[in-house]
Amino acid sequence: MGNDAHASKKGSPSGAMRVPFLDLGAQYHSIREEIDSAIAEVIRTSRFIIGSDETKFERAFADSHRAPYAVGCSCGTSAIYIALQALRVPKGAEVLVPSMTYIATAEAVSVAGATPVFVDSEPDTGLIDFDAMKRAVTPRTWGVIPVHLYGQMVEMPKFAAFAKERRLRLIEDAAQAHVAECHGQRPGALSDAATFSFFPGKNLGAYGDAGAIVTRDQAMAHWMRQYRNHGRLDKYRHEFVGFGFRLDGIQAAILQAKLPHLERWTERRRTVAVRYRTALTAAGVRCLIERPYNRHVYHLFVIRHPDRERLRKVLGEAGIETGIHYPIPLHLQPAYASAGHGPGSFPESEALAREGLSLPIDPEMTDEQVDYVIQQVCAHV
Repeated sequence: MGNDAHASKKGSPSGAMRVPFLDLGAQYHSIREEIDSAIAEVIRTSRFIIGSDETKFERAFADSHRAPYAVGCSCGTSAIYIALQALRVPKGAEVLVPSMTYIATAEAVSVAGATPVFVDSEPDTGLIDFDAMKRAVTPRTWGVIPVHLYGQMVEMPKFAAFAKERRLRLIEDAAQAHVAECHGQRPGALSDAATFSFFPGKNLGAYGDAGAIVTRDQAMAHWMRQYRNHGRLDKYRHEFVGFGFRLDGIQAAILQAKLPHLERWTERRRTVAVRYRTALTAAGVRCLIERPYNRHVYHLFVIRHPDRERLRKVLGEAGIETGIHYPIPLHLQPAYASAGHGPGSFPESEALAREGLSLPIDPEMTDEQVDYVIQQVCAHV
């Protein structure tokens, strides 16, 4: 799932602190020698496509999610598409997806020839509503793709038990949930597969597009490795028709260099989130919650405000960049107009689209910047 959003980037007034929504430059400078060395080694050895760096990263990323297999690919969208193909999604089958997510989740279903069926969200987390998901099942339902939105996992034991009971396929869209946990388990533990994006703005981001699929199924992993590489394992023998969805060597090397820092970055995000939630809740700000059985990794820290645009404007004037994830729920996107859902069809997703505001939660933020964001939000809610 992507991280596209409207981001405020107005110049801050004289004397105001500037707080970027995300400072990838600062992150790069903090590990510059490791990144530069990783890129230089790929160039020196010319291992640009499916080289040792990709293999190393796949093994390390699988280990980070306590899974036996990870398959690198070109982006988070192709990761979902490859998983659907590996599970042989039938043409025209229905796949349940949340209406509040980035379009890639539904898009991959559509491109695979299946039909995304939208489901409303929980108001306090933004996650797909489990009870609404159950009501959306029909005889044509083949599977479910819950999205671990903003960095928090859905309650996977419930989803897995329901999928098993109804004989549905279960794919986790974990594009925003690297090393997140639910009841101590990470994405991929209870599903057919979990898919990840390494879009530059993600908690673990490449310097271009990249993605991966995590699975416990050896045969599925083997098939996906072939499929992402034109249906082949050696150079000129193609066992079946696949496509070019490979993870390139430079991106794999960058991700391999970044991965050892992911836990530290995640803990910093969680620390900032605690400070935000403690201060903002006391000031009457409505923050999306973290379930007690979850380890939320805070790809985004989202608050809700009935006059979101005014608040966003004053924060921008104070030098604080914010984001909106996402301003148009999927059922109201022109691309899915043929589904026939008008305004009011999924009221919780629509309310979150109107009210949700993402605050900066970059691991490179200083304590002073965090305090400044809190001060400015509390002053203007």
